[in-house]
Amino acid sequence: MAASIDSDRTTEAAAAIRHHYDVGNAFYSLWLDRSLTYSCAIRESADDTLETAQERKLQLHLDAIRADRAGSVLDIGCGWGSILKRLAETHRIQRSVGLTLSEEQADFVRSRGYPGVEVRTENWMHYEPDTRFDGIISIGAFEHFAGPEDSSAEKVRLYREFFTRCRSWLNKDGVLSLQTIAYANMSRENASQFIQQEIFPKADLPTLAEITAAAEGVFEVQSVTNGRLDYAWTCEEWARRLRLHRDEAVHVVGPEVVARYERYLKLSALGFRMGKICLFRLVLHPFKSKYFEGRGVQAR
Repeated sequence: MAASIDSDRTTEAAAAIRHHYDVGNAFYSLWLDRSLTYSCAIRESADDTLETAQERKLQLHLDAIRADRAGSVLDIGCGWGSILKRLAETHRIQRSVGLTLSEEQADFVRSRGYPGVEVRTENWMHYEPDTRFDGIISIGAFEHFAGPEDSSAEKVRLYREFFTRCRSWLNKDGVLSLQTIAYANMSRENASQFIQQEIFPKADLPTLAEITAAAEGVFEVQSVTNGRLDYAWTCEEWARRLRLHRDEAVHVVGPEVVARYERYLKLSALGFRMGKICLFRLVLHPFKSKYFEGRGVQAR
């Protein structure tokens, strides 16, 4: 029964991801930064550009997994490949694998021809690597794992399955760098129905308590930071850029889609500013366990 439920879940998740991310690369390129990084940036000064702040965020995750000495890295929810590009071109990683559920994103990354990079249109629940990784990065995917119909206990079960799989895919000194939006001073019952139904259908945010409960005994949480004000600023920058290119955006996707995204970015920025939602960046190190050493792929 559980396998059937998870199969249905992955089908629904793929459809929901494509609903949002396959609106079109041309549309997103009008208001994201040059790297097409669609997640929270890190702003440190009033002089920061979106490009500078996004580059800082990418480097934070690369430093967390020690990319400068890694031989293989997995990117779960790779988007348009901003992390994969840096793994290939800056850090010269021999093997990088990106997972996405968006066909448009996968096609875009493959068209870049990054050396050592493999992109798979595949859910993490179905992924079965043949070798372990030195690091795993997951930015902005975690919030899509559970749905609004899931109880807190079911969400923890799903998140624990994710952590357990990641642990089994890592070498003994590997690191998981995770970034996710989460509920803060708001319950999901009070969340925006517009965003839940029209922007990210079939998705539900975690809480920090659910994340840590799921990781207990599998990963040690080395650090947690909350970048909610960074994300408020990021959403405001995206909205500003979309306004600047509104006529072109309407030509690409139509006025209804543009209006939907304008509303979504405004509501998201407001939610982060008010502390209703937040943005967690977590660095997790595997607990040492003989169970994991013998589970899944074999250690190198």
